[in-house]
Amino acid sequence: MKSQIRIGSGFDIHRLVSERRLVLGGVEIPSELGLEGHSDADVVLHALCDAILGACGAGDIGVQFPNTDPTFKNIDSTILLERSFAIARQKGWEFVNADISILAERPKLSPYIDQMKARISTILSSFPDQVGIKATTCEGLGAIGRGEGIAAMATVLLERAGS
Repeated sequence: MKSQIRIGSGFDIHRLVSERRLVLGGVEIPSELGLEGHSDADVVLHALCDAILGACGAGDIGVQFPNTDPTFKNIDSTILLERSFAIARQKGWEFVNADISILAERPKLSPYIDQMKARISTILSSFPDQVGIKATTCEGLGAIGRGEGIAAMATVLLERAGS
């Protein structure tokens, strides 16, 4: 019998730069610095895409949406999440829950967590309590601690549709 549940994990990190907007979890956050990347560089949604794609056996964000393809230049990462979820559903999987950790020294993200949860749960046809999001600092350690970038980790549980 095939497994009725699958777990996937994802990680993403991008460098902070000037003259880019900061988008995390599909929400624009006021900041002097934004994340550098081919798309809008939303590390939260990129980690979540990787977790979903990994759980359903469809590779990762780089396989599905390569940065060598001009189609994805400056694309809104909510579109990538919608497409990743569509791939999982086509393979017979439904979203159960996600747990996401954001590593950022600044800006303070707690005022935006509920907006991120609402945005993500809408895309994944779920309830906000099925999406856990936590933000933490790196206590001044490493590149993230020095304020050079932001990273995110995501874990996802998928269930075979109709189980």
